[in-house]
Amino acid sequence: MKRIERLNVRFHGQSVGILSLTPDNRLCAFEYDKVWLRTGFSISPLELPLKPGLFIAKPTPFAGNFGIFEDSLPDGYGRYMLHKALANMGIDDRNLSALDRLSIVGASGMGALTYDPVTTVGKEDFIGDFDLLQRKALEVLKEQQDSDAGLLLYNSGNSGGARPKAIFSDSDGHWLVKFRHTYDPKDIGQQEYAYNEAARNAGIMVPDFKLVKGKYFASRRFDIDEDGNRIHTATAGGLLCVSLSEPVLDYSNLLALTGFITQREEDVEEMYRRMVFNYLTDNKDDHCKNFSFMILPGNNGTWHWRLAHAYDLTLCSEGYNGEHATSVNGKGNPALSDFIAVGTKIKMSEKRCREIISEILDVCKAIQRYEIK
Repeated sequence: MKRIERLNVRFHGQSVGILSLTPDNRLCAFEYDKVWLRTGFSISPLELPLKPGLFIAKPTPFAGNFGIFEDSLPDGYGRYMLHKALANMGIDDRNLSALDRLSIVGASGMGALTYDPVTTVGKEDFIGDFDLLQRKALEVLKEQQDSDAGLLLYNSGNSGGARPKAIFSDSDGHWLVKFRHTYDPKDIGQQEYAYNEAARNAGIMVPDFKLVKGKYFASRRFDIDEDGNRIHTATAGGLLCVSLSEPVLDYSNLLALTGFITQREEDVEEMYRRMVFNYLTDNKDDHCKNFSFMILPGNNGTWHWRLAHAYDLTLCSEGYNGEHATSVNGKGNPALSDFIAVGTKIKMSEKRCREIISEILDVCKAIQRYEIK
């Protein structure tokens, strides 16, 4: 496999900038394109503000990569499939740089950023038989075979998360479908459907969703608009340069980030709803990559960040050492006063905080696993 020395980062075909490595090959370096500086937007306002000059990534937590480009890389299931696919080619993926990995993603990742030149790995063949994909995914995860790893990686669209996935399109739009992992119950799809139904009834913004063949949970991709155009998205972890392997976030951080980047009271309240919902329904998988933001065009060439739709809403009672990945007011087992405290800290009224908690309590009784004390 040819080593990648530099990548052109693009958005809808337009050059955003050049990504390369420092002379010691340890850190990523990025510089915006001159035309993009005049006409584009910051792809990561905190880490890569829209200004001329060379940006150098920090050594941690992404081994010298920028958070926004780390978002483009597969993790969990996708990273495992990439490891297996490369091993089949005689390549040790531990020797790959961030640029090598992004070149493999090319134009097939989530969001709107693409990378060239592109490196092809595995079989580029879309499979519409979900039962077949489920079976193959379980076989590779159980280490019964690894010859289909490249095929599974391609069909996943380099998406993140621990569970097997595939992307597909139909007459209703563009979708991401999830399959069962080896440790999941057989009704995991129906369970996630019920959680998303409850979240929608609780006033949380979720993408359209459906069950395929009565068992596979599928959600509409929020990174593609109705006209098929890709939307630039960024996770909270990518924006804040926080790794999901080290759960250090508090919901007060997420609320502050939401207020800062969107400047919208509605988005702050939406994040507050998600906090309450995740705790009431025992969704402890509320890590930094399970909250995203997207940038949308406004009038007169302006761009505006918005909180993206909620996703990965389902029962996860194990969490991180038995606790949520994201704490509330510094606590893994918060009391009502802690939920009020993080809300008022971001200038929500106590009355509004209590109203939201009450609304979600009423909706979530059917799947309630946790009681605020």
